[in-house]
Amino acid sequence: MSNNNETVGRGKYLLAAFLAPFIWGFMSISVRWIRDYPAEDILYFRIVTALAVLWLYLLLFRRKLVQSDLKKFRNLPGPAKRRQAGLTILASVLIFGNWFTYIYAVNHVSIQSAALAYLTCPLITAAAAYFILKEKLGILQKVALLIALGSVCLLANGSLNDVLWAVTIATCYAFYLIVQRVSTGFDKLTQLAVQLSICALFVVPKLLYNHHDLPREPIFWSTILLIAVLFTIIPLFLSMYALIGISSTTTGVLLYINPLIAFTLAATYFQESVSPIKYVAYSIILIAIILFNSRNLRTLKNKQSA
Repeated sequence: MSNNNETVGRGKYLLAAFLAPFIWGFMSISVRWIRDYPAEDILYFRIVTALAVLWLYLLLFRRKLVQSDLKKFRNLPGPAKRRQAGLTILASVLIFGNWFTYIYAVNHVSIQSAALAYLTCPLITAAAAYFILKEKLGILQKVALLIALGSVCLLANGSLNDVLWAVTIATCYAFYLIVQRVSTGFDKLTQLAVQLSICALFVVPKLLYNHHDLPREPIFWSTILLIAVLFTIIPLFLSMYALIGISSTTTGVLLYINPLIAFTLAATYFQESVSPIKYVAYSIILIAIILFNSRNLRTLKNKQSA
């Protein structure tokens, strides 16, 4: 019975890790709706709106948890308190950098450069988790990562500018996942609210002295609200929740779902020019995802059959 419960528990963490990049894969559609606005404005209002919505939710429905986390932080010994504060600040800087570079790449470089970022991200996450967190990898998982690396190399033969942007975006989010894996013991939504609050410290001064006119069009604010809730709070919480029960490497590899969707949108919805080699490369990545998670999928299937 305990094994079945453990499998079901692991299954919900895998589902959360899958849903986060699945949702993010469609974000480029909403970002393109407001592409005529400066990338920094989109980022700033995204953060402020997400922060307002999240704190409103926490104060209305999860006030006791917030108070419990605050009390827990106050009772930490000095070194542990400084460590937690440092991890939270670092996570905030990393996610802020990831958001800005992603929005800029989507609107001013190319959709495919943003997609390439999330092809590179799992590899950086796996390497960091292996060397920093000492997470173990099975033979099949190592083979899957090598296959994915080969596919990324195929895709990286294009524009050097795209590759540099992709690596920057990917590195920010990969190390954000590593920090989240290390930072434990507090409610994930509360942690996210604090991180967004720290991001707002970078944003509010810029908004106060912004030389751009305040957007008045309903399409801008409705899109920002959509991005803040559907493409910020929900997937970030899902990815943080997933890290409670599965490794950062597994969470990172499932990020491949994001670029697969983004690539499909680039080739169909956005009508970007796509070379045949890219179809081959993305097909290889899909094989690598299945291979990497084959053990987890087989275990879940066997338990469900039993």
